[in-house]
Parts: sequence; structure tokens; C-alpha cells
Amino acid sequence: MYLYLKALHIIFVVTWFAGLFYMPRLFIYNTEAAEKPQDVQLALRQQFGIMLTRLWYGITWPSAIITLIFGLLVLWQGGWYATLLYGQNWWLWLKLGFVVFLYLYHISLHRIYKQQMAGVFKYTSQQLRIWNEVATVFLIAIIMLVVVKQSMSLVWGLLGLVVFIGVLMLAIYIYKRKRK
Repeated sequence: MYLYLKALHIIFVVTWFAGLFYMPRLFIYNTEAAEKPQDVQLALRQQFGIMLTRLWYGITWPSAIITLIFGLLVLWQGGWYATLLYGQNWWLWLKLGFVVFLYLYHISLHRIYKQQMAGVFKYTSQQLRIWNEVATVFLIAIIMLVVVKQSMSLVWGLLGLVVFIGVLMLAIYIYKRKRK
């Protein structure tokens, strides 16, 4: 039973991340629609509104909830709760910390979704491009912790994450310069 729960948990993590990766891209396109002529802008915003709503409520939110349910079941069925309470596995606590921040990121996307649906565009497409990469950082951190576990040095792992974030920011900066 444990392996089925684990498999279902991983499946819904994948579908959740699909939504977390695509939502900010749609936010960017919806924001950039303001640069188009009025009739085109209206058509684009209407279409993006439909796409955003279907993705957010049809895939992303359900996947986030089901991921949490199966994640808790995996913790329980796999005896991981004992590792949390009595073990000295710092990696699991750190992984769960990243998961908490991932849910906070999810909630931040929900706020942006609500704003855009109300016609409020607080963020530039450049700011949204940066925010789009946050899910990537969480994905890498969580997967590395789950797969490598105690074999990973905390210092080297965090240093690698910081370097990766630096490379992402450099790529975004280069893309911005190239677009202009």
C-alpha cells in the first residue's frame, strides 16, 4: 500500500508543478497583452482568463491538495513521522520546510491570479519572469533532498542552490537585454 501511496503522491506533485510552472507564464502573457491594440488586448485577456481559470482550479489547486493528502499518508504509512520526531535526519525537516515555502509560493500565485482576474496588473512581465523561476528552485531543492538525503552536505547543497539561483538571474537578465 505504501508504494501505491508514494506513486500517487509523486504523480500529483508532477501535475502540481506543471501548474506552478505554467501559471506565471500565463500571467506574463496576460500582462504583456497591454502592449497590444485595444481590440487584440481584449481578446487576449478574455482567452488568458479562461486558460488561467481552467489551469488554476482544474489542475493546480486540486493537485496541491491531493499532493498534501498523499504526502501526509506517505509520512504516516512509511513511518517517516518517527524519523521526524526521533531521528536525526535533518534533510527531512529541511525538505518539509521547502514544501511549506512551496505552498506559500502557491498562495502568492493565487493572489496574483485574483488580481489579474480583477484587471489589476501590479507586476511587470520582468518581475513575473523572476517569480516564475521560484518553482524551479523549490523543485531542485526538494528533489535533491529526497534523493540524496544524508549524503549531501548541507553547506555544499545550499551553496549549489545559491549558484543555481545566480545562474537563473543571469539568464533572465540576458534574456531581458536580448528582448530589447
